[in-house]
Amino acid sequence: MTASDGGSVASGPLATPSIARPLLLLAAALAVAAIVYLAFAVPASWFPGAAAKTWGARDLSLVRGTGAIVNNELVLTDVDSNGQALIALSSDLPARDYAAIAWDVRDVPATTDVRLVWRSDYAPQKVISVPVRIESEHLLPVIVVEDPGWLGRVSGLALLIRGPLSQPIRIRGVTAKPMGALEMVSDRIREWGSFERWTGTSINSVTGGADVQDLPLPLLLAVAIAATAVLVWALGRWRRMPRRSTLAWTIVVVFAASWALLDARWLWNLARQTQVTAAQYAGKDWREKHRAADDGGLFAFIEQVRATLPATPVRVFVVSDAHYFRGRAAFHLYPHNVFAEASRNVMPPPANLRAGDWLLVYQRRGVQFDPSANRLRWDNSTPVAAQLKLTGSGAALFQIQ
Repeated sequence: MTASDGGSVASGPLATPSIARPLLLLAAALAVAAIVYLAFAVPASWFPGAAAKTWGARDLSLVRGTGAIVNNELVLTDVDSNGQALIALSSDLPARDYAAIAWDVRDVPATTDVRLVWRSDYAPQKVISVPVRIESEHLLPVIVVEDPGWLGRVSGLALLIRGPLSQPIRIRGVTAKPMGALEMVSDRIREWGSFERWTGTSINSVTGGADVQDLPLPLLLAVAIAATAVLVWALGRWRRMPRRSTLAWTIVVVFAASWALLDARWLWNLARQTQVTAAQYAGKDWREKHRAADDGGLFAFIEQVRATLPATPVRVFVVSDAHYFRGRAAFHLYPHNVFAEASRNVMPPPANLRAGDWLLVYQRRGVQFDPSANRLRWDNSTPVAAQLKLTGSGAALFQIQ
């Protein structure tokens, strides 16, 4: 019925809400959030003239400590008699062009004392050092442009590590970075897209890219979603638009788009993980799959242990510095009567051992065996009579006498 007929005016069909507008607002919010981040994160010039310089592991010199090049990594296994390791590099860097030094170092315990060391032609007799922060067993980049000693031409860089070392440290190289805006954006995108290989904790959580990220993608998207919602609310209040429906629709669209972006990153990582898993396990029988797993060395040694143990179940004590190895070894040794501490890294009291018991030691420090006297001791305890039945890489099997 029309107005001329004297009846009420019939309303037309409701317009379908637009998806483009919320997506444009989300893109704008992301851009603004990125600019704000860069304003705080860029330590010097936004558009420097210098390019990043990178040196690999083979360009480094191990001045102090013990280590070797393995698969294009300098693997540091021990410090020197003074408890120090020094990795040096000959360089010729104009300090004003480079704002940060980033060492690509993995497996660094959080309690390790690490310092960046350099010398410049401004004060050639003076050696300057600053601490290096550690996060997730990685070294974080050191912002040197703000240091008063970062002047002139830097003629030498070094990394000083004070021990003792609880595990080998892998050094892949070092990069001198101008830390301009474009470089930082590229670094963040690379971190988000880095392959995150599945580990034993992946069933509970995923990082979403590199282990260490200066700006995690979920955080950036959350800030952008909140900013978009505030912007729509403000526009609705200013233009007196129906705020509730517009705001709800915008939140739904930007949240779904952000979720889809994170899911796309996860699916891309899953596709790469599938290729890695297929290359590692495809076409192998159960024994070959165990040997190809990350704990394949343990499984191979346990197979030798099972062949050495009697056919009838016996008492076997399993010790290792890693609780995973203790539990995994116990699982492979059933139906023997296996004792392994689930949570504590402790050795069995000598008084609890009796003749005929077996002791499996796998990557456990503090265990000493005297083959001339057939005596086994650990943690400064009373020596125990034992026979060495089997040895492996960081592993041994003993029978108590």
